[in-house]
Amino acid sequence: MTGPTLELPRWDVTDLHESLDARSFRDALERAAADAERAVALFDELDIRATDARPATARDGDAADQAIATFNRVAAEVDLLRVYVYAKVSTDSRHAPAQSLLSEITAIAATLRPLLARLADWVSSLGAAELQRVSTEAQEHAGPLARFAERAAHQMTEAEEHLYAELATTGSASWARLQEDTTSQLTADVALPDGPVTLPMPAVRGLATNADPAVRRAAYAAEQAAWPALGVPVAAAMNAIKSEANAVNRRRNWTSPLEASLFANSVSRATFEAMQAAVAASLPDFRGWMQVKARLHGHPAGDGLPWWDLVAPSPVAARDVSWEDGLDTVRDAFREYSPALGGLVDRAVSGRWIDAAPRDGKGGGAFCMPFVDDRSLVLLNWSGSADATQTTAHELGHAYHNTTLAGRTYLQKRLPMALAETASIFCETLVVEAGLARLTGDERLALLDIDLQGANQTVVDIHSRFLFESEVFARRQRSKLSPGELCELMTDAQRVAYGDGLDQSTAHPYMWLLKPHYYGAHFYNWPYTYGLLFGLGLFARYREDPDRFRAGYDTLLSRAGMDTAEELGAAFGFDVSDEAFWTASLDVVRARIADYRSLAQPHLP
Repeated sequence: MTGPTLELPRWDVTDLHESLDARSFRDALERAAADAERAVALFDELDIRATDARPATARDGDAADQAIATFNRVAAEVDLLRVYVYAKVSTDSRHAPAQSLLSEITAIAATLRPLLARLADWVSSLGAAELQRVSTEAQEHAGPLARFAERAAHQMTEAEEHLYAELATTGSASWARLQEDTTSQLTADVALPDGPVTLPMPAVRGLATNADPAVRRAAYAAEQAAWPALGVPVAAAMNAIKSEANAVNRRRNWTSPLEASLFANSVSRATFEAMQAAVAASLPDFRGWMQVKARLHGHPAGDGLPWWDLVAPSPVAARDVSWEDGLDTVRDAFREYSPALGGLVDRAVSGRWIDAAPRDGKGGGAFCMPFVDDRSLVLLNWSGSADATQTTAHELGHAYHNTTLAGRTYLQKRLPMALAETASIFCETLVVEAGLARLTGDERLALLDIDLQGANQTVVDIHSRFLFESEVFARRQRSKLSPGELCELMTDAQRVAYGDGLDQSTAHPYMWLLKPHYYGAHFYNWPYTYGLLFGLGLFARYREDPDRFRAGYDTLLSRAGMDTAEELGAAFGFDVSDEAFWTASLDVVRARIADYRSLAQPHLP
């Protein structure tokens, strides 16, 4: 940890509403509920729903203009309220009034969700291209409407979609909140070398990057002792959410949960399989790196890396990083790319976009949410490490992406996860490459260590999560899964993915319990691998012709919610359905592993 938490910034959203009790907030909430009801009434009046196939008329064009514009306006209005309230809930899960308001807003949003299903049926009936001929709004939303037309084949009846949207607020959404609330409020007793302390779990997990191996091992032991207390309720959440998804996917005619995930991410099966093939081929390289890292940390040759050392800083040149130094590192690397990107760091700090301090009741991990205009809210759990610096770069990369989306409508900027990671990974790579360009010797080794442990998490660990979730979906078709069975599936997946790179006796059986990704979405994790490898490909293109890349980059980022993965790749000059593209990106990682091995050699016993 670095200094008292009071030194770290907290975000400020009072410029939108002074508080949850403010008249402006209450008026906005009342208006959003009324506008949502009016949007439903408008869709009824315009008869936006499945109809007989026929040529689109001028009247249909007027209907499309009204329906699309109204949905965009109301959905954006409701989402802004959600983000405002979630800014309170995510940093203080014990705030009961905020929790109640979040449920209220979730219910309002649920009344809008079926309108997308109705719009999809309507567009499919008339034809997306036909509507574009008679509607300006349809022309401007060509990409989303084309996806809606495809989606129509994977929808339940209108009545069933309405019912599911309502039931999900007390089903999967409530189970997801249970997971987040219970894990954010958990504390653990850590037997530190200087004496035992009780810490909130995000702070305990942050100790995984501490320079002292005794601290890391104590934090790991504290986790393993604390998580079982939540096993029963969180297993219930996992079972309920995955069972609900299985049932709904069957009703929507998806052959598998993965097929639904690929569609939601605008990624074809061919592209996904090409990426997965390249990932599988790279696993031995990552395992070799883990064994070298294990030796650097004093473990015998041939042994795998203990879990508590997976994200440990290099023992050769480890150092704490202050918040100010971490920001300077990010700012300097961003400025080398462009003044606008560098200036974003200063805007985020001066505008109080960031909440950085880990504390009791605050959610773990990190994320970025679009807020007002081109502003974002960035949640971090700063741990005072180089890894935390990379996380800061990643989340500010999302914030930069959000600035390019500010002029887009709600439907135009609904980013699939796989494409949402584009700017964040690119910005992380800027920081890594800036460091590698100036560092040599042990300092270079330390930076490579940070970079490769991040790649290891994004490729190897996420592969284990994919294997785990695939098996959970399959098993949940047959029976309920106990906490013990979920732990067993988790360690089996880690064994397959990590192999002899990990000391399997130290595998982490409770990763299913603590990761919110399993509860808020399905197959949420593989898009991070996509983002990492696509981002490395982008950086290579940037290095080839920086000026040309900069000239088109922001526009292409702004289209991430409008184009498919294949279309966006082609715009950058990539064929993402070709395994060779993914292999080339992983070759960048392989080169860094070779560099790491060379620099580590003098320090190996």
